[in-house]
Amino acid sequence: MAVDMKIPAVGESITEVTVGTWYKKEGDHVKMDDVLCGLDSDKATFELTAEADGVLHILAQEGDVLPIGASICSIDTDGSGSTGSATPAPAAEPAPAEAPKADPQPAPASEAPKADAPAAAPATGGNVIDMKVPAVGESVTEVTIASWSKKDGDQVALDEVLCELESDKATFELPAEAAGILRIVAQAGETLPIGGLIAKIETSSAAGQAAPSPAPSAPAPAAASANGSNGQESYAANHPSPAAAKILAEKGIDAKQVAGTGVEGRITKEDAMKAAPSPAQPAAQPAPSTPAPAAKAPAPSPQPAAAPGSRNQRREKMTSLRRTIARRLVAVKNETAMLTTFNEVDMKPIMDLRNKYKDKFKEKHGVGLGFMSFFTKAVCAALKDFPAVNAQIDGDQIVYNDFCDVSIAVSTDRGLVVPVIRNAEQLSFAQIEKEIGRLAGLARDNKLTIEQMTGGTFTITNGGTFGSMLSTPIINAPQSAILGMHNIVERAVVVNGEIVVRPIMYVALSYDHRIIDGKESVSFLVRVKQILEDPSRLLLDM
Repeated sequence: MAVDMKIPAVGESITEVTVGTWYKKEGDHVKMDDVLCGLDSDKATFELTAEADGVLHILAQEGDVLPIGASICSIDTDGSGSTGSATPAPAAEPAPAEAPKADPQPAPASEAPKADAPAAAPATGGNVIDMKVPAVGESVTEVTIASWSKKDGDQVALDEVLCELESDKATFELPAEAAGILRIVAQAGETLPIGGLIAKIETSSAAGQAAPSPAPSAPAPAAASANGSNGQESYAANHPSPAAAKILAEKGIDAKQVAGTGVEGRITKEDAMKAAPSPAQPAAQPAPSTPAPAAKAPAPSPQPAAAPGSRNQRREKMTSLRRTIARRLVAVKNETAMLTTFNEVDMKPIMDLRNKYKDKFKEKHGVGLGFMSFFTKAVCAALKDFPAVNAQIDGDQIVYNDFCDVSIAVSTDRGLVVPVIRNAEQLSFAQIEKEIGRLAGLARDNKLTIEQMTGGTFTITNGGTFGSMLSTPIINAPQSAILGMHNIVERAVVVNGEIVVRPIMYVALSYDHRIIDGKESVSFLVRVKQILEDPSRLLLDM
């Protein structure tokens, strides 16, 4: 009897899903509630679990898009008892064949005939573990291999960083799923879809990973005591599902700190939601991850060494992040009625306030008092008075936000990223400064998650850090406005009928004229100017 597994209804507005990574292979024997694969929708990632015990027959491959209710696989329940008669016969023969493997120690040569491995270890797929591109976000469909931290043939340890994967929104690290010898399949610069094969890891008895797989029948109880019943369970233990991995990454929790309660010890979404960060473990994780990007990042810099007068040209493939930035900027210009209004701000009151309290502020809060916290607080106060500037268009409706999620533009080596300060209107100056410092640090280290860069309602960008005097910033869609800060220059201005020298900053507000009228945009920018030139207004809510 075959049980037809269909795509379940995973949400009210979700009509189709993409098949993510298959955790089981064609012909594998699965148990009830085993996690078979990940399903990616446009909103979240889900796990598909087995509805019965039996032999798995896969109907849809990784990357296929299926509607709700479509068949994705079937489970042959008649084969649950018969697999013992069909599979053990070949499994018993490779067992002696693998005994000589211990004698000729040159593992790579003896591991070449991997075709026999699946018969010997139907649950683990032999001594080779496929490293595939993981699901890294709801709307991410492909990634580019930025750089390899390891070389082909290198011995790698479990969870050691192998390479960096770059999507159109963020950069991620790919850790090894087992200890063994790395076999690189995709080279740096290649673009792969989610679920695409990126590398293989050949495990060996020396690495301590092949011990469970050569004789799954005898050592099974020993392995089961720790993780499960065979080699695959030992791999699944303490490894999060795609949904759990996203939650743990957002919390900043190492998967090794979380005990999995799922099938074969896998960390489920519920485990990740219940997990709390441990103060002792985070210090251990930066050690292996820090040197990897650092070693690869400087590599391209020495390349432009052309002789004087040379007319050579170099071509470099655009990164996913750069392609997305280009596409979105052009779309904003074409799809919005964007205008820019300007004003100037006398920065002397803020500078005097900073000079007076910056030492005490840092001593008390452990963070410096910068200009960004003043601008963020001023923007939040002005957005309350002019809600259209904090709104966005969705079809034929206007969505007004009663909160201020302020996006802060940060320039990195890989391009512009825009992390979000959530509920900035509720934060103090110190909290805003700490959050800006934290997000900027994650951006520089390419550690920002997609969730940290989505959902903003208004953006602030500071071109003044690079010396910009004046610019017209482009709206960060689907938002409706963006504030541009510029450099501070001492200028001669007239104050109370006298010419005085004051530190002046030009500010610019680009806005979508479809939703924000000229009066609102100008009034909003004037309101920001008034607050910055008289910060005491923030205390009095004026």
